[in-house]
Amino acid sequence: MRHRIVAVLVPEPTNAYDANVISVHVDGRVVGYLPRDIAAQYLPALHGLMKLAGGHVALDGVIVGGGYYENGPGRLGVWLSHDAETFGGRSGRAGQPSNALEPSMRTGFSEAWRTDAEDDSYDLSWYSSLPVGDRQAVAALRVLLAAERDPIDRHFQFAELEARLYRCRELYDTALDEFDDACRQHDAEMETICQSFMAKWNKVPLLETYRQMAIRQQKNKDWDTCLWWAERGLELYGNDAAREDAVEDLLKRRNQALAKIEARQAPK
Repeated sequence: MRHRIVAVLVPEPTNAYDANVISVHVDGRVVGYLPRDIAAQYLPALHGLMKLAGGHVALDGVIVGGGYYENGPGRLGVWLSHDAETFGGRSGRAGQPSNALEPSMRTGFSEAWRTDAEDDSYDLSWYSSLPVGDRQAVAALRVLLAAERDPIDRHFQFAELEARLYRCRELYDTALDEFDDACRQHDAEMETICQSFMAKWNKVPLLETYRQMAIRQQKNKDWDTCLWWAERGLELYGNDAAREDAVEDLLKRRNQALAKIEARQAPK
């Protein structure tokens, strides 16, 4: 989803956990809080702006995220449009918008969608027009992939195709075979995709394909193939992963696969 909102910043000096807390209100409800380090940095300037305005400070923003994954609906995030320097902060790194709060990037989809209107190199509008039904969405995604050339678009189309196929595994017999094929095709393009991520954000977000394929091989007790997918994901992340937990997860699965392979090869 991508829903424009107006958000109000509200300091909470009596908060029992942190006197520097700044909550974010949308339509009169608390939807979250600024990250602790950002709140401490912004609070003095926010108090000054509130005094100048004679009331609370509101910012334009957008709610982004959603989608569906194996473990349920995707998370939502709130992006607030502002100039960080107005609040005593620093402008963003080169190539990064200076009016965005630094996110803890997960899949990268929310970040890509937020900047879609500003970036002509890719277009994620296809996501909003996908059918609700998984089988119809799978067919639509195959048509999109046949025509799309942009690596970032292709990455998210592959990711959505894989998620939909996996959800179809109990609907028809060939869904998991199609899932495996989609993951292999996705992997074949991943060097180019990761280069595009690095050029765009200077980091690589979660590559769910490698985690899911490693889990799938674990369930099949195919430890050699599990090891390949885990090591392949670690190779692509290198030192550029946006989320350390993604690397740790693959390291755990790689080590488990190695232990199983060593146990199999040990003399009885």
